Amino acid sequence: MAAVVWLVAGVLLAAAEMLTGDLTLLMLGAAALGTAGVSAAADTSLVVDAIVFGVISAILFLGVRPMLRRRFGTPPPVPTNVDALTGKSALVLEEVAAHSGRVKLGGEEWTARPMNADESYEPGTTVYVMKIDGATAVVWKGP
Repeated sequence: MAAVVWLVAGVLLAAAEMLTGDLTLLMLGAAALGTAGVSAAADTSLVVDAIVFGVISAILFLGVRPMLRRRFGTPPPVPTNVDALTGKSALVLEEVAAHSGRVKLGGEEWTARPMNADESYEPGTTVYVMKIDGATAVVWKGP
């Protein structure tokens, strides 16, 4: 009977983890499921079940949780400043050729050059920023 209680507690704790996302309830749920397995296999007393639950919880909190938090806890980096400009569209202000050109990008004027040196873009053309090279936007008109 005690194994069923541990099993239900483990499932409920694991399900409640979806509300928090902190991996705390997931570790407790996994420990409860492990305790349910030990309790069912060995028909242990409540005191032994509590010790097993404490040991499994400690192992999960000290060993597994920090590793999972490092892997899944940090959000992907958000590009900022110059890194955020890649992929944006720009308007050609002065002809963009191999060694000269200006574009309006994000409300600012940037020097620009085409991605392919043999191409040039006329004023009024919309181009896309492929990368930023120093203070120069490397642009491409696209297909």
